Amino acid sequence: MALIITETQDAIGTIVMNHTARRNALSEALIGEITLALDAFREQSMRAVVLRAPAGAKVWSAGHDVGELPTGGRDPLGWSDPLRVLIRAIQEYPAPVLALIEGGVWGGACELAMACDILVATPEATFAITPAKLGVPYNLGGLLTVLNMIPLPVAKEMLFTAQPIPVAQALNLGVVNYVRPADQIETFVYALAAQMVANSPLSISVMKEELRLLSSARSITPDLFERIQGLRRVVYDSHDYHEGITAFSEKRKPRFLGR
Repeated sequence: MALIITETQDAIGTIVMNHTARRNALSEALIGEITLALDAFREQSMRAVVLRAPAGAKVWSAGHDVGELPTGGRDPLGWSDPLRVLIRAIQEYPAPVLALIEGGVWGGACELAMACDILVATPEATFAITPAKLGVPYNLGGLLTVLNMIPLPVAKEMLFTAQPIPVAQALNLGVVNYVRPADQIETFVYALAAQMVANSPLSISVMKEELRLLSSARSITPDLFERIQGLRRVVYDSHDYHEGITAFSEKRKPRFLGR
C-alpha cells in the first residue's frame, strides 16, 4: 500500500504523507516515496510543491523512524541516511516547497519542516526536537538546518529540553510564515502557492539555490570537522545511545547514565 498520496493541479504538486498508523514516522519506505514524488514533480515541471499530512491530522509527522536507527557503533544520521537524502531533495528542489502543518511536528520532522521554503500551520501545531530523549547525536547538516531557522538560545532550549514549543512562539521566531485555522489553511496555502506559480520559475529557482548556498556557507576547518565528528562518535558508541533506542522500542523511560 502506498504511504503517500500525490496530486497535481495548476503546476502545483501535492504530497500527502498518509502513513497514519505510524503517525507518518519518517521510515525509509515513506521517505523513498516522497523522494520519488519530488523527482516526478521535477520532471513534470511543477512550479510549487505542498507537503502535508491528511486534513485534521493530530501529528504531522512523528519524526525519524527510531526502529530503523542502528543499535550502536555506526553513525545513526550519516550522509546516506534516508532523512538526510530527503532534506537535500527538498532544499535542492528547483521551486518552492510549502509545508502545510497540522498537529505535532516531532524529532526529525522538525528538520523536514524547516527544510521547506514556506511553513503555514494551524493554531494547534507544535514543534519538538527530541534527540536528547533518545540519546541520539545530531549531525552537522541537521543542526545547520535548525540554526538557519531558530536563534541559538532557542535552539539550545529545544535541543536540551526536548520539549515542544507552541506555534505562536514559532511564528514570533519567524520559523512559521503564517498561522491559519484548520478550516482555512488549505485555501490559504494553495492561494499562496498560486502566487508563486504565476511568477518566473527560472528566477525563483535561481534565487532559491542562491539562498541555499548562502545559508549553508560556513567556515569550518578539517580539524574542526573531525573534532565534531569525534564528539558525535562518543554518543553513538555509548551506553546511553543503546539505552535510548532500546527504551523507546520497549515503551519505557530510558535510564541514562551519561556514559
